[in-house]
Amino acid sequence: MFIENVKDIRNDWWRYFIVGPLIIIFFSQILGALPVGIGIGIATAMNGGLEDISMENSMDIFNVFASKNTGLALLLLIFAIGLLGIYITVKYLHGQSFKSLTTSRKKVDYSRILYSFTLISVVIVSTFFIDYFINPSNYELNFNFNKFLVLLLVCLTLLPMQTSFEEYLCRGYLLQGIGIVTKSRALAFTIPSILFGLLHFANPEIDKLGNFFMIYYIIIGFALGVVTLMDEGLELALGWHYANNFAAALLVSADWSAIQTDAVFTYIAEPEMSTEILLSTVLFSIIIYHFSIKYKWSGWKEKLFGKVII
Repeated sequence: MFIENVKDIRNDWWRYFIVGPLIIIFFSQILGALPVGIGIGIATAMNGGLEDISMENSMDIFNVFASKNTGLALLLLIFAIGLLGIYITVKYLHGQSFKSLTTSRKKVDYSRILYSFTLISVVIVSTFFIDYFINPSNYELNFNFNKFLVLLLVCLTLLPMQTSFEEYLCRGYLLQGIGIVTKSRALAFTIPSILFGLLHFANPEIDKLGNFFMIYYIIIGFALGVVTLMDEGLELALGWHYANNFAAALLVSADWSAIQTDAVFTYIAEPEMSTEILLSTVLFSIIIYHFSIKYKWSGWKEKLFGKVII
């Protein structure tokens, strides 16, 4: 059982709720911010000052550099360094292996990651082109071969660090920690799912669409939480999250999105919040149902809301 993986490690409450988070925050928000700060400093010096750049949110970093790919790479480095912080926390504070943070199986099932990545990619690309053919005026072709190749390289190397950081933090470290400390699967399921949504509160999409759009991120959090607990591991969630961001980064960008890229298309219409939330809820439900059939999940009530028995 995935939560029970941590029953024999150093699992004191203060490790999970005080010291561990402080270490992870230090790596992700302080050490991780150094490359970004250095890059901005160099860009500012080379351009003779950038007083017109507000830097009020993460989106503004893409206005600093001549290439969006440079800003994207530096932004993703934050999560790569944060992932290192999770590894150090798990290994040295808790005495836990990274494998047991990933799965309850004897070894990490990479075929699950690949299958999930492929399935979600197909779903996203298919829904995108359906919408493109229905509403072509909503999109503007933005393809530049050279910039796209660099973007692809960044997405293949650094983007999985970002998605893995969020999964290992929310569906791995926090889910296991809350579960083992409270002995409640319901709390381990719900709290990280809500926190996942709150982590995106500063995203510029919220400024554009309003606070109600937080529901979209929370729904994603719950969907990935269901997949993790029912499948007893992070493999499907890792593939899902990476595919979502990978396809989005390469296919379409918008001037109000958190990550600005030289994607193939630019979305130029006004986003429809209610449609996005409704469509996502339906698609996520279908995907979860498909996984449940393929991997023969059972015991839903116990796995999602039962007690953690040690």
